[in-house]
Amino acid sequence: MTARKSVVVTGVGATTPLGGDAASFWDGLLAGRSGVRDLTEDWAEALPVRFAARVAVEPSAHLKPVEMRRLDRSAQFALIAAREAWKDAGFEGKFAEPNRLGVMVGSGIGGVTTLLNAYDDLIHKGPRAVGPRTVPMLMPNSPAAYVGLEFDARAGVHAPVSACATGAEAVGHAIEMIRSGRADVVLAGGTEAAIHPLPIAAFANMMAMSKRNDDPQHASRPFDVGRDGFVLGEGCGILVLESAEHAAARGARVYAEAAGVGFSADSHDIAQPEPDGRGVAEALAFALEDAELSAGDVKHLNAHATSTPRGDLAEVMAFRKILGSAAEDVAISATKSMHGHLLGGTGAIESVATVLALHHRQAPPTINIETLDPEVTLDIVRDKPRALPEGQIAALNDSFGFGGHNVVVAFRSV
Repeated sequence: MTARKSVVVTGVGATTPLGGDAASFWDGLLAGRSGVRDLTEDWAEALPVRFAARVAVEPSAHLKPVEMRRLDRSAQFALIAAREAWKDAGFEGKFAEPNRLGVMVGSGIGGVTTLLNAYDDLIHKGPRAVGPRTVPMLMPNSPAAYVGLEFDARAGVHAPVSACATGAEAVGHAIEMIRSGRADVVLAGGTEAAIHPLPIAAFANMMAMSKRNDDPQHASRPFDVGRDGFVLGEGCGILVLESAEHAAARGARVYAEAAGVGFSADSHDIAQPEPDGRGVAEALAFALEDAELSAGDVKHLNAHATSTPRGDLAEVMAFRKILGSAAEDVAISATKSMHGHLLGGTGAIESVATVLALHHRQAPPTINIETLDPEVTLDIVRDKPRALPEGQIAALNDSFGFGGHNVVVAFRSV
C-alpha cells in the first residue's frame, strides 16, 4: 500500500481588516486590535447596522488600474493575497510545471457588489450601460479563475461554495488534491467582498448581526454573555500547500503540516446551527482521525465563534464532546472579535492565523469579553497572546456555514 502524501504549508498571504498583508494581519491579532469601523457612505445612514470591518489597505494600492476595472472586489482581494503567498513560498512568476499546480479558492457569495451595481446601471441608465465584463466579474469562480490565470495553473482550478465554511473547505479539498496525486502545489483559500447595503440589511433583518452602532469596535464579542450577532468583514486569505516531498526537494521553508480535514453536514436548518453541535462534533472527530491525532495532541483552536448566542455554545458543546478532559489544555482564540466575519473568506484567514500561531508558538487573544458566558467552560485566550507549548503540537481551525456545512482543518507543528 502506497504511503499517504504529507502536505505542508510553505506560503501565506492575506489582505484583511487588520492589515494589507499576512505580517500586518498577524501583528494586529497579537496586539488585540479591532478592525471594525463606522461606515461613512451615505447609503449606510438608513441601515439598522452602520459599521463593518473593511480591509485596512484598499486594492488600488496593490493592483493596476486595468485589474481594478476587470476584477470584482472579491477577486481583487484573492489576487493580492495569492501573489503574496506565492512570493512568500519562494516562487517567482508562473509555475515551472503548470500541470502540477492547482487552485482551490472559494467565495461564499461571489461578485455580489458587481451584480447589484450592474443592476442599478441597467435600471437607471439602460441596457447599454451594463459592462461587457459583468458576468465574468460576478461569477463565484472568478477569484479562483484569476488566480489560476496568474500562475498558469492547469492541474485544476476549483471554487467551492459552502457559505461561511468556504475558505476552510477550500483548504481541506486542497489537502486532498495533493494527497490524491493530482497536484504538487495548490493555492488555497477564500475571499469575500459583501459590504453593501443589501447583504447588511438582509443579515440584520434575520437578527444575525450585532447592532451596537454606538460602539462598533466592541460589537463582536464571542463567548461573552452580551453577544448579539456577528460583524461583517471583508478580505482574503491564501495558503500555498505543497507535498512535503516537493517542498523538501526545493529546500522550501515550512510553516506547518496541513495534517488533515474533517467534513460534515448538520441536515438541521438552512441558517440555524444544530443546537447540540452534533455536526460540528462529527467534523472534529473526522479531522482528528484523518490527521492521526489524539485529543491530547491538540493545544490550540481558532474557533469559528461568530458572536451569535446559539452558534458559540454549539461549538463549545462539540469541542467538549470530542476532546473530553483534554479540552482543558487547549488555548482557544476567537479572532473574529478583531477582524469580523469574512463569510467565505473567514476560514481562510483563520487558517493563516492558525498556521502562524503554530509557527510562532503564540495563540492570539480574544477581545471584547467583558463577562464570559458561564456555559463556556473552556480556556479562552483573552486580551493578550498566550505562549503555546514546545515540541510537536497540533492546532485546529473550524468553520461552519449556512446550510449546515461544517469543516475542521488540522495543522501540526514542524
